[in-house]
Amino acid sequence: MPRLSTGLVLTAKAIASPSVFGVAGAVMDDEGRVLLVRQTYMRGWRLPGGGINHGEAPEKALRRELLEEVGLTGGSVQLFGLYSRKVWWLTHLTALYVIKGGKVDFRPNLEVSSVCWAAPSAPPPGTAAAAARRLAELAGNATPDPYW
Repeated sequence: MPRLSTGLVLTAKAIASPSVFGVAGAVMDDEGRVLLVRQTYMRGWRLPGGGINHGEAPEKALRRELLEEVGLTGGSVQLFGLYSRKVWWLTHLTALYVIKGGKVDFRPNLEVSSVCWAAPSAPPPGTAAAAARRLAELAGNATPDPYW
């Protein structure tokens, strides 16, 4: 019975305070630059990533999303930070990972039209505000902020 009651409590909490969980990746090259993407459905340069499927582990979701979006294979993955933001009535959590030593084989697709490599301390014009904040944190030029 405790398992059923735990499930009911968590379900009620999810209905009252819904949350979604996503991942983003700071893919680093050998020169210390970060891969940024231009998505087909949003403006500005952003870190690649996406949503976590039901029951999916965050790192597995990260690898799946980055393979789909930018053709990333291999590399070592390390959690950099966990961020929160409000989207309408939802709480959106994003886990940011740093990926080093991976291989990118990008081809334009339905989600990502182009990519660029940028020094974290010098993001390109048009970088989305949240991506610019994360790049400043990666460069050590900003105190980590818990909000995306």
